Amino acid sequence: MWWYSGGRSLFFMTPNLPSFNAHAVQPVECLKEGWALIKNRYWLYVGVTLVGLLIGGLVPLGILMGPMMCGIYLMLLQEMRGRPTEFSTLFKGFDYFIESLIATLIQFIPVFVPFYAIFGIGMASFISHQQKAGGQPSTAFMATFSAGMALFVVFAIIIGIAIGVLFSFSYPLIVDRRLTGLQAIQASFKAALANFWSLVGLLLLNGLLGLAGAFCCYIGTFLVTPIIFAALACAYRQVFGLAPDPSAPPPYPPANPGTIPP
Repeated sequence: MWWYSGGRSLFFMTPNLPSFNAHAVQPVECLKEGWALIKNRYWLYVGVTLVGLLIGGLVPLGILMGPMMCGIYLMLLQEMRGRPTEFSTLFKGFDYFIESLIATLIQFIPVFVPFYAIFGIGMASFISHQQKAGGQPSTAFMATFSAGMALFVVFAIIIGIAIGVLFSFSYPLIVDRRLTGLQAIQASFKAALANFWSLVGLLLLNGLLGLAGAFCCYIGTFLVTPIIFAALACAYRQVFGLAPDPSAPPPYPPANPGTIPP
């Protein structure tokens, strides 16, 4: 890995992976830039994120979630470039189905399998003790069980935040840099670790925004979700920048034979 200092950030270059900036994420600015990015087409993005999350949740283990995430980020990155997007752009995320599936499974399986295993063991022990006690568990057991569940919840939240931070850039990297699922995860991990606490701050701000939306009879959750995705896309731009757009027109028309372009 090569690196050099540039202002307040460190600029990293890793062979075969895109370069990135360290200490570059500014959580409040990400939210501001995210809102500015989508505000003129806000209701389109409300519909896109709602449909994307609903489709993504139809199949277990997030098998359809990866393509939907790629579709959402594809739209946001194209919006940054000033390129035209429409609702159907969401479904272009299926162009990245295999790589997004790999990234999703690597993200979900190591987390959810142990989570459900521990939760299942805890509930099984509770039911077994309840049956042995004739339906009236002892006070000591209930105190121990409650303390264990509380610790489990705290541990799950901490792990969830860490996983959310480390995988922050995996889907944008698949879409924007055409990386494989494994490459995207590797690059996301490296960049996330170099911006860890700033990304934690952004994740907490997004969580507070989502919590505020949930207080509005959960309808507000769907209204703030596009801003959350847009803020994460802006964080990606702060860390990696945008790859050259292959669909952009050339800077000048092809020269005729015997002429020199300006």
